[in-house]
Amino acid sequence: MRLFTAIDISAEVRENLRAFVARLKPLAKLSWSPVENLHITTKFIGEWPEQRLDEMKRALTIVPAPGEIDVSIQAIGWFPDEHRPRVLWAGVEAGETLSALAAATDNATGRLGVAREARPYSPHLTLARIREPLSLNALRRELTAGAERSGFHFGSFRATAFFLYLSVGGRYTKLAEFPLRLESESY
Repeated sequence: MRLFTAIDISAEVRENLRAFVARLKPLAKLSWSPVENLHITTKFIGEWPEQRLDEMKRALTIVPAPGEIDVSIQAIGWFPDEHRPRVLWAGVEAGETLSALAAATDNATGRLGVAREARPYSPHLTLARIREPLSLNALRRELTAGAERSGFHFGSFRATAFFLYLSVGGRYTKLAEFPLRLESESY
């Protein structure tokens, strides 16, 4: 089983990104991510034995809840950079709370033998991948014009949970939900 943990984006943000991607798609033949699959990954677990799934769920249950997380989806960029683009992404602004959740998830899964993250946590939404060299001139012009017009802000939301997902053939299935609310935040 191929697993990861993530925070879902709100319906409003998803629709704003859907409209944005629809405007960009005709400009470059990239490998566009299905908008319904967009999520904020907090930990890529990778291959995990199905017979140990309950063990993984228990480990994630004890990840310390950092509290609900205010998230803003804004900005556009390229990985590794604009001169050698391989991935077009939308930025995730969520402060230290999201980074703390990613670190705690990394620690919890690391205790089970999952490889720990070597790179700093960099939350983003992968909008498209570049699989082969191609002209990005029209896409770059549109992104520059969009930045000059109004910048890129796709909306904000409050995350109340993170999820364990199964990834099979580009389809994601929720296997478990873990609340982010601190006990003192109960109503």
